[in-house]
Amino acid sequence: PGGETVMSEDLFNCHIPPWNKGLLVGQKKPLQPKHVWSIRVRLELSKSPRDLALFNLAIDSKLRACDLVRLRVNDLCQAGKVRDRASIVQQKTGRPVKFEITEHTRLAVERLLEHLPAGGSGHLFPGRSKQRPHISTRQYSRIVHTWVESIGLETTMYGTHTMRRTKASQLYRKTGNLRAVQLLLGHTKLESTVRYLGIEVDDALEMAEQIDL
Repeated sequence: PGGETVMSEDLFNCHIPPWNKGLLVGQKKPLQPKHVWSIRVRLELSKSPRDLALFNLAIDSKLRACDLVRLRVNDLCQAGKVRDRASIVQQKTGRPVKFEITEHTRLAVERLLEHLPAGGSGHLFPGRSKQRPHISTRQYSRIVHTWVESIGLETTMYGTHTMRRTKASQLYRKTGNLRAVQLLLGHTKLESTVRYLGIEVDDALEMAEQIDL
């Protein structure tokens, strides 16, 4: 809340040091459902299959940026069809994490596959050279800021962790199930999930007030 700095296990991820390593970075806000739909509609109209698939997968997967940009075709597809659920091993923890692939995302990925080499198992979001086989986390960060800016939001308040937190925050608000959110985010400790979601005493009291015994 406010200007408080939140240090979560997610801020220092991946084998490649992130651009913000060692810096104090404020917690980024999640998108609201109306923001998600506004961005999605704009991407559909822009006819950019890569960006639409990237956006939808970022929301569904709740992956860290380093895991998202490294996704391969065979992480999501089997026998040429996009799965309903996928599982990858996280770079940071070395532990598997599962995520759902909703209808919007499945259609977006199928459209993206039409623009990738047929029958390949390469990266979903390839880079422009052999030295960079997939888009970088820095490039992904710039793309996120263009999405946020396109719907008139203050870009300094949002970032790649916005995408990771968006669906997780909605799930927590609707269910109050921290354990479920922990599993979906791939956190090893529940305390990390509490810090990551920015849960405060007032949130707990609000939920408690809804229970009449």
